[in-house]
Amino acid sequence: MPEDTENAVLRFDHVSVSFGGTMALDDVSFHSAQGESRVIMGATGSGKTVLMKTALGLQRPDSGTVYVFGQDISRMRERQLFEIRSRIGMLFQESALFDSLNIEENVSYPLLNQKCIHCPPEEIRPRVEEALKFVDLEGILEKFPSELSGGMRRRAAIARAVVTRPPLLLYDSPTAGLDPITAQTIMALVVKERDLYKTTTLIVTYRYQDGSLVANFQYNPENKSLERAALNGGTPRTIFMVLREGRLVFEGSQAELEASSDPYASKFVKARG
Repeated sequence: MPEDTENAVLRFDHVSVSFGGTMALDDVSFHSAQGESRVIMGATGSGKTVLMKTALGLQRPDSGTVYVFGQDISRMRERQLFEIRSRIGMLFQESALFDSLNIEENVSYPLLNQKCIHCPPEEIRPRVEEALKFVDLEGILEKFPSELSGGMRRRAAIARAVVTRPPLLLYDSPTAGLDPITAQTIMALVVKERDLYKTTTLIVTYRYQDGSLVANFQYNPENKSLERAALNGGTPRTIFMVLREGRLVFEGSQAELEASSDPYASKFVKARG
């Protein structure tokens, strides 16, 4: 584990969250450095989405402390959280695009509504076009989410998440419900964003191959494609986390996860399909 916890982009320090007496997160501690990837796995109801919401300040911990960019957000007022959230990109489950807005309006939404970003009006459309180009979705500004395929909606949601150029990105089940080829495309974009901008990345997923791709591939800007990382550690650090009933029961490298004798953690490695 990285030792420099004070300079971590995101840090959970003995964080617990409960709903109606049921623990959603139970004494969870970890920290993520700049450019690091974390792949978060666990059964339904294990606390993965709650962890994401807590990192974003949408859910306050019952106990413990959450630090984002070195600041304690655990008990910040909502107004104080605006600036913190302006530096975090979030891809929600099922994309969560606004059905009544076209793609230009969806992607520009953070630039227009997060006042801490201070994006000049004349820069908004170029930034939107840049973000859509990043996810290979040029020329769809006027289309509505209902006119796009599931994979295209997911890519548009990624464009909305990256349009503010955030140093921290949270992906909640980015490949859920997608066919394998489209899922591969989405994960390639996750790796591209991480490697081009040294983004700290947290990914909730049920698919072991998603985490394996993040851990073993890197983006080559010269040929604009992914390539297998060199054996000497060409990719940024990737940590796998496994949650069970709100507790962090495994934290380590892919090799350590594959070697784990814990039957609960091991079943996520075996579920490669």
